[in-house]
Amino acid sequence: MLAVVYLVSGGGKLILSRDRIRSMTASAHWVDDFSARAVKAIGVFEVAAAAGLVLPAVLDIAPVLAPLAALGLVLLMTGAALTRLRRSELKYMMADLAYLALAAFVAWGRFGPEPFTA
Repeated sequence: MLAVVYLVSGGGKLILSRDRIRSMTASAHWVDDFSARAVKAIGVFEVAAAAGLVLPAVLDIAPVLAPLAALGLVLLMTGAALTRLRRSELKYMMADLAYLALAAFVAWGRFGPEPFTA
């Protein structure tokens, strides 16, 4: 499910313009702090991370990519939470922290003391 969320979110950032993203919801005003190219780059990172969470298991190659993708999402969501904090959008920051926790759980599960990968 985490991969689906980031695939849809990142795909939206790649397809839609920055102004269109901003007009969609009140929680999307963070795009004002970034250039259009930066928003597209964030979309690329999200789509790549979504692929990195799923493809290693599906293709049975390079299982280390899944926890690395999850760690990338932890870093991305840390930046998102800091952006929300700087903008005093604490209500929206809670969702960012929830996604950060989910990504950290996936990374821990794959890198942890008894990783899911064999």
